[in-house]
Amino acid sequence: MLPRNLRRAPNHVSSSIRVSPLLAELAEAEPVVVLERLGSSYDGVSEEEAARRLARYGPNVVASDERHTRLRLLLRACLNPLVLLLAVLAIVSLATGDVRAAAVMTVMIVLGISLRFAQEARADAAAEKLRAMIRLTATVLRAGRPVEEPLARLVPGDVVHLCAGDMIPADVRILTCRDLFVTQASLTGESLPVEKFATAGERGDRTALEQKNLCFLGTSVESGTATAVVVETGPRTYLGSIASTLAGAPVETAFDQGVARFTWLMIRFIAVMVPLVFVINGLTKHDWKEAFFFAVAVAVGLTPEMLPMIVSVCLSRGALAMSGKKVIVKRLNAIQNLGAMDVLCTDKTGTLTQDHVMLERHCDVARNEDDGVLALAYLNSHFQTGLKNVLDRAVLEHHEVHREVSIPDWRKVDELPFDFSRRLMSVVIETPAGVHRLICKGAPEEVFKRCTRFVLDGEVSPVDDVLIEDLREE
Repeated sequence: MLPRNLRRAPNHVSSSIRVSPLLAELAEAEPVVVLERLGSSYDGVSEEEAARRLARYGPNVVASDERHTRLRLLLRACLNPLVLLLAVLAIVSLATGDVRAAAVMTVMIVLGISLRFAQEARADAAAEKLRAMIRLTATVLRAGRPVEEPLARLVPGDVVHLCAGDMIPADVRILTCRDLFVTQASLTGESLPVEKFATAGERGDRTALEQKNLCFLGTSVESGTATAVVVETGPRTYLGSIASTLAGAPVETAFDQGVARFTWLMIRFIAVMVPLVFVINGLTKHDWKEAFFFAVAVAVGLTPEMLPMIVSVCLSRGALAMSGKKVIVKRLNAIQNLGAMDVLCTDKTGTLTQDHVMLERHCDVARNEDDGVLALAYLNSHFQTGLKNVLDRAVLEHHEVHREVSIPDWRKVDELPFDFSRRLMSVVIETPAGVHRLICKGAPEEVFKRCTRFVLDGEVSPVDDVLIEDLREE
């Protein structure tokens, strides 16, 4: 689905990364209107209509993979400046009757090209096998009948079923859903899943990425179920607009640049030395034929015949060593760039970390360690229903609280699930003493404005504005 060769894009391309205007427009419409605009229904489109739309809009592929034929790999191995220089000198040596020198250079050229071709062909075949093992499908309604279709065959107007673990197959508008949470870390960097709804969005400052009834290609369902209609596919998706700005011609590696500089240096030496030797030898010995052969021998002597083979052997050894670490090297010349790297700068915290939160401290209002705070957090996370996010999982990893608090002696009475108006989640539990207690968690500012008193060291004190500001700063 993703382009393999993502390259650095110019600064001006950021303006082309955008959500489809049609998708943003349909986010503000009711589901019935959305289906009508897309020429579809809750039963999806027919197979015949899907085939017509596939021919019109093309496959649902962000960027097609660059496939290397064996001939192309061989040509790439041959089109090396140093190899070409040796080939020219071999031809000249053969034309002048120096068969031995021509044979030596030809053998070195063949060995160098063969090693490079064999290694890159093997790496390309391994990558192809990995791609063949991955087959992404989506459950699509075609004339009311659910079928499993490859993602590439999805078209605008298709109605898809989504459940936990599914990848969002295109840019879609949700029609119906139940407890749907979507992980958008690949696009936004936020590690916490986002709850989605089917209701029409409101006009305002909210961007299309923040709309609660839209899901985007490249994200995945954390929990819940949904039915959605495909609005945009392939390069017209948000991920497709990102890929189109990043995919480009391969950048010349530092190794390629170094080989080119060395080759041109040798050509300059030959261009200066060979005519000079030819003229001086011809003037001093008055045998211009012998002077010519001697000048050709100087040109051959200046060129390191074994260098292409030595370079190919070294790079191939590096590729083999990396293959032992489960790394496929598709371009041998890229190894030098990797080895010369001092600092690797990365972005997108939510996508590059382990997506795992660790609970390091549990504090009271004075920011002192308090096991009572951990116990309350554990009770809340344990008794809540529905999605348990990374924060809940981090709290529940403290299994010692389960034993210390004696969870079986507590009973859940009621629950107020999280919603985006309250921005809070609360559970009411009955303590072993028979007392009802409400334990609340959520956005700090929402919790603070509902608090009138706090407990510290067994004493109850009123909450004032200064304390709230101090806690907000922390």
